[in-house]
Amino acid sequence: MSSKPEPKDVHQLNGTGPPPPCSADGPGEPLVGTSEFLGPDGAGVEVVVIESRANAKGVREEDALLENGSQSNESDDVSTDHGPTPPSPLKETSFSIGLQVLFPFLLAGFGTVAAGMVLDVVQHWEVFQKVTEVFILVPALLGLKGNLEMTLASRLSTAANIGHMDTPKELWRMITGNMALIQVQATVVGFLASIAAVVFGWIPDGHFSIPHAFLLCASSVATAFIASLVLGMIMIGVIIGSRKIGINPDNVATPIAASLGDLITLALLSGISWGLYLELEYWRYIYPLVCAFFVALLPVWVVLARQSPATREVLYSGWEPVIIAMAISSVGGLILDKTVSDPNFAGMAVFTPVINGVGGNLVAVQASRISTFLHMNGMPGENSEQAPRRCPSPCTTFFSPDVNSRSARVLFLLVVPGHLVFLYTISCMQGGHTTLTLIFIIFYMTAALLQVLILLYIADWMVHWMWGRGLDPDNFSIPYLTALGDLLGTGLLALSFHILWLIGDRDTDVGD
Repeated sequence: MSSKPEPKDVHQLNGTGPPPPCSADGPGEPLVGTSEFLGPDGAGVEVVVIESRANAKGVREEDALLENGSQSNESDDVSTDHGPTPPSPLKETSFSIGLQVLFPFLLAGFGTVAAGMVLDVVQHWEVFQKVTEVFILVPALLGLKGNLEMTLASRLSTAANIGHMDTPKELWRMITGNMALIQVQATVVGFLASIAAVVFGWIPDGHFSIPHAFLLCASSVATAFIASLVLGMIMIGVIIGSRKIGINPDNVATPIAASLGDLITLALLSGISWGLYLELEYWRYIYPLVCAFFVALLPVWVVLARQSPATREVLYSGWEPVIIAMAISSVGGLILDKTVSDPNFAGMAVFTPVINGVGGNLVAVQASRISTFLHMNGMPGENSEQAPRRCPSPCTTFFSPDVNSRSARVLFLLVVPGHLVFLYTISCMQGGHTTLTLIFIIFYMTAALLQVLILLYIADWMVHWMWGRGLDPDNFSIPYLTALGDLLGTGLLALSFHILWLIGDRDTDVGD
């Protein structure tokens, strides 16, 4: 009837005679059933039907022996029947998750504080005053950096956790393919971000300047390229080091990707735009030359990215999320431009990279963890039960007993203490134009909590929804989530400053 024995009959079919007449406890009632011996070729096997009236203890002992026999004699079948067992990093308590996330979270937060301090200083530079569209580039390029580096971190973390970076050959292929891929994406999306900045700057004022457009294009492309190159190398080192010391890369890779990312990107944008602005009157032709140089390198990066099967797919299908995310972040940049240009709200500049960076870092950690969890149970689109068709309820996202809900609670609880540390740091460094009064802290914390709450809920739905549609969340979800974080953070922060100004909180001095 069947060529593959059931596990309960393994001990009978592997023997040389009929089943023993007694139970495991000793003499008892005989086992009633029929059986047939194996043929000469060992191919034909009849299923043995057994009835046993042994006592409960005998049944338990017999089952244990049968299980052991099945594992020892049918190792090949067991290895194929059992699904992949999640590795130990996913079996985490709330304390272990918080402990692993805390240090990278604080490190990334201090990086955003430093970026905020830089933005607070450079907003008064002549290039930011004369070419105000540079403000629109700030969230767009910081978001682009976050999208590229965090998707890189998420892809490499997932590959490391499922064993695709265990051999030197696999490791080198993943490194070269992913580094070339982010250079292609950075160059193209950096160019598109400059176009968006020109358009968003032209629509409200109706003024268009060709030299300013070339300045924005050269600054954006050069900043995106150099920042992605430096941060990509840092990211690869972090993930390899995390695996060697036994830390889950999902918990540390994405925050560390942002620890120096905002600072490096903003410093590069400010320095490059300022240097090019100084040549505006004498060497205008240098702007198109800078753009042409980085565009000329695109074929090299495309060839390298096509060498790896994983990055080849993203090279052709991964443009939609980063381009749409850039557009969303540019809307946040337009809000920033119009807000800080008003002297009443100049103090907002120092807090914008902080609230945007913290929200993006936390939701990227959560999205990467959920994606890794799903990858360990199959491939995108295979496990339909892992991808709910409808939006989850907030109770399911934050209060269910599974590990992803536990990590969402931990990440949400990090918001208030983390921001308090960052606000205190800004105050000690005398950054910004805002006095940290109690009412300002209340409004700021409300905006930060609401931002992260919305992002974690959207992440829970979006990652599962993309998985059910056959899309890899590592490549598609994080750009949308970080861009939404930029838009929510900038919008809620601007709203808070407007409310504080309207209610007349003069002690806050939001524009002084």
